[in-house]
Order: sequence, then structure tokens, then C-alpha cells
Amino acid sequence: MSIIKKYNSTNFFKYTFCEFKQVDDFNFPENNNYKSKSESTYFYADEGVYRKSNHWGRVANCRWKLISNNNYKNQQTVVGFAKWSNFYPLNSSQKLFFIKVDFDKSSVKIKSEKRDSNKHLFSFNEAQKKVKKINYLLKNDRWVTYFNGDKEFIKQKIITLYINSNKKLQEIKADFL
Repeated sequence: MSIIKKYNSTNFFKYTFCEFKQVDDFNFPENNNYKSKSESTYFYADEGVYRKSNHWGRVANCRWKLISNNNYKNQQTVVGFAKWSNFYPLNSSQKLFFIKVDFDKSSVKIKSEKRDSNKHLFSFNEAQKKVKKINYLLKNDRWVTYFNGDKEFIKQKIITLYINSNKKLQEIKADFL
């Protein structure tokens, strides 16, 4: 089992991945928070950090995602909260991430390991490379015309095998020919 780094107010902003959950009922206390150069505001609690910002995703050297309510629009200022235990190192060879594909929406996301996860795990860099290829597979159908059978079934099967193994995409495709 790998050792997970402990994060707190002094190191959570250094090459981390995290999913913040949108919070609608938090007011930042006066004179008891930190404001970044990009105008994001932070409040440190014992259990985690509150972040008020209008930008999420790539944040300096971090990848911070916002799990938002239905009414969120990009560039809207919102407050998100993340527990210290929800931060994961980006620049590590540790396999802490899995890939989630929504075939109905043709979307793919990198998710952080849940401690009891039985998903196939990758380092962040490995997951990023796979996501790039999966996005291509989801958005372009020309490649699937080389296979016999139901095209959507084949697409889903190949992508599912790809996110659940360390095999190269070419190897998985070759097994279907």
C-alpha cells in the first residue's frame, strides 16, 4: 500500500489534484483568510479549506475541479470546500487516479482514488494521456468502422478495457480485429 502525503494550509497548493464541492451557505470571516494574486480567497478550517473563486480546473500548478450545483456557470464566483484528505499529489508516480467515462454524454474525467476503490489506478500523468486518447475515441467514429459488429458496443468495450488495464490502446484494438 502506498503512503499518501498529508496536506494542510502550508502545502495543499503545491502540485495537487483535488475535487472541491460547491458550498452555498458559507461566509468568509473578516481578516481571517488568505487572498491570492488571482483574487481567490481561502479560509483554512481544521478539516479542510474553503476557496472562493471564479476559476477552477488548472490553478497555477494544481488541478482543482469544482463539483458544482446545477446552476453553476463558468467564470461565476463560487465557494468550494475540500477536506485535507481530498488532496492528492500530481507530480508523483503513485497510482492514485482512475478514469470515469460517461458514454451517454461522451465525457471522460480523471477521478481521485477512493480509499476503498477497486478501480484500475494510474499516476496523474498516465491518466491524462489515457483521457486524451479516450476523448478522441469518443468524438471520432472513423476508427470504429474497421471493426465488425455493433459500433457503439465495440467503442464502449474497447474504452472500458483501456481504462481497466495497462495495455496499450493498439493491443486492445488488435484483439478485436
